[in-house]
Amino acid sequence: VQLVDSGGGLVQPGGSLRLSCAVSGSTLNDYAIGWFRQAPGKEREGVLCIRSSDDTTYYGYSVKGRFTISKDNGKNTVYLQMNSLKAEDTAVYYCVAGDYCSGYVTYDLRHWGQGTQVTVSS
Repeated sequence: VQLVDSGGGLVQPGGSLRLSCAVSGSTLNDYAIGWFRQAPGKEREGVLCIRSSDDTTYYGYSVKGRFTISKDNGKNTVYLQMNSLKAEDTAVYYCVAGDYCSGYVTYDLRHWGQGTQVTVSS
């Protein structure tokens, strides 16, 4: 199973980006899919998680109302739409596949994407 992250870049505060996570070697329904991020000098944190059983999605408090996850089963790709970006959203974002969501954090991680850099700055 391979996850390939893409879509990061430099954006001004208040702007938007859409990250992609292309999955190969399995279907999107085989795992709980989530995103983690890690900012310089900070611990890695879970951002959101979508359940494999019914696509229920859980969002972290810092991103709720601004970030949205969606699945395209035909393309076997998960998208993370990020709106109203803030400087504190700056981080490397990783798509992950795991066994289950516990709230907005994905657990029993099986596979990671390589990460994509998001920088929010004027």
